[in-house]
Amino acid sequence: MSLRLLIVVLAGLGAGWYAALPPRGPSPASRSSEAAVVRGVLHVHTSRSDGTGTVDEVAAAAARAGLDFVVFTDHGDATREPDPPAYRHGVLCIDGVEITTRDGHLVALGLPAAPYPLGGEARDAVEDVARLGGVSIAAHPGSAKGDLQWSDWSLPVSGFEWLNGDSEWRDESAWSLARALIGYPARRTETLLSTLDRPAGVLERWDRVTRGRRAMVVAGTDAHARVGLRSLGEPYDRTAAFHVPGYERMFGVFSTVLTDTTLSGDASTDAQRVIEAVRGGRTYTRVDAVANHGTLTLTAESGAAHAATGGVLPADVPVTLRAELHDPPPGVRLELLKNGVAVAGSTSARLEHAADRATGAYRVEVQAPGAPGMPPVPWIVSNPIYLGSYQDAAAMPLRPPPAAATVQYADGAATGWTIETSASALGALDVAPATRGTQLALRYALGGAESQSPYVAFVMPAGGALAAHDRLIFTGRSDRPMRLSVQLREPGGEQGRRWQRSVVLDSEARDVVVPFDELRPADEGTGPPALDRVDSVLFVVDTVHTPLGASGRIWIDEVKYGR
Repeated sequence: MSLRLLIVVLAGLGAGWYAALPPRGPSPASRSSEAAVVRGVLHVHTSRSDGTGTVDEVAAAAARAGLDFVVFTDHGDATREPDPPAYRHGVLCIDGVEITTRDGHLVALGLPAAPYPLGGEARDAVEDVARLGGVSIAAHPGSAKGDLQWSDWSLPVSGFEWLNGDSEWRDESAWSLARALIGYPARRTETLLSTLDRPAGVLERWDRVTRGRRAMVVAGTDAHARVGLRSLGEPYDRTAAFHVPGYERMFGVFSTVLTDTTLSGDASTDAQRVIEAVRGGRTYTRVDAVANHGTLTLTAESGAAHAATGGVLPADVPVTLRAELHDPPPGVRLELLKNGVAVAGSTSARLEHAADRATGAYRVEVQAPGAPGMPPVPWIVSNPIYLGSYQDAAAMPLRPPPAAATVQYADGAATGWTIETSASALGALDVAPATRGTQLALRYALGGAESQSPYVAFVMPAGGALAAHDRLIFTGRSDRPMRLSVQLREPGGEQGRRWQRSVVLDSEARDVVVPFDELRPADEGTGPPALDRVDSVLFVVDTVHTPLGASGRIWIDEVKYGR
């Protein structure tokens, strides 16, 4: 009797386990099955940061998954010389970086080695990536983990990750995660797919951004092949971890498809083509674990003028938009959205719509049967075609010049200036000859350990005139490219509350303008500065943007307040 009961119990458990498994997905795609499609993944970590696979191992996994390219984004400050593009196992390998900032993580592509560490505030990292000619993508902007969320959607990033493999499991319920753990050994790709749903909040924020400027989206795989045990799933946990989910399985869930792009076989040329396609929004995302065949074409036509995804046409002329699916699975639904609002739909493989002669960003979502989530994750999400006058992400508004200025330092002795340093750093202030008169020469050396947060601060008395102005202006240069933190401080010496804005200096002297309304508090939870309480202006060198052990010189002249 007991044996019979045991058999019944085991059979019941087995039936329950089988019933809990996600539905079987399509067979893995191969590169030969869609020869004209260039498909790959972005945001992949290797053993150089918190992933487990080497570059070669990850490339081999990408080849088995049928991909054409993979973009590595190991954590760093962008000062490491990126690996040159290379084909490994027939897969184009491109080396990018994921930069940690105060406001979230930033994926950067197409960068040379940065001349100083990138990080600190996101606005500085975004500005630096643009200056260096790269593509900036806000990573996992809707993460359920607070310090991974993107907190400043006003910054001119090139784009956003609308879908992120790490974010998708973090918003699952305990029951859903338990089912995933049970089902993963039997149906790995399908289990990963089951954690996806439509990230409505991220898509809504992106749609708001594209009402004013161009901004693309991609899907970030965020593959690590590591799940920490003590840290409850964090990939950085090296002490006790499972090396799951594997790269090949992650690469089978969703991919980025390049439109109107071909690969030549030359790694350097092809890497540039991939990066420029991503930058220009000439891509769409396909959730391959729902259906791994079928492609999308989105075009706009106005007379002899044509545009595809990422392109721009005038809005005040007749424009016809067309979306077409080639070899789609049965039961799909096409939806055309303008500024995030559906304006047309079709259950056939083709959709045509006459635009309303008003500025807007038009994009496509495709729904497919069997897609998981509440609401279901779209099978395909395109980048927009823009109708009207749209500026690029790099275009920044210019401030008018000051109408009046009050000089604080120009020529002569540095009266009242002082130097503050950490215990392991050194600083000196000299009056040096300039083209006209003299200037201040500031010397610094950052020694000690990273944990000591070494810094050198050159401190100028604020004086009573500051409160009547709205910006600080000075002429500055340095012996190498760097970022200098300009700060206002309330009474209290080194413990006084501070507000900061970092600026770029190099060997060419230039006028630097620091608007007071762009200053951010050094400590979270602090409001804007009360200018009538500020008693010091600081010029600070620290390890946020300067390497540990570095030494150098900064020259400052013509310090004044403007309004």
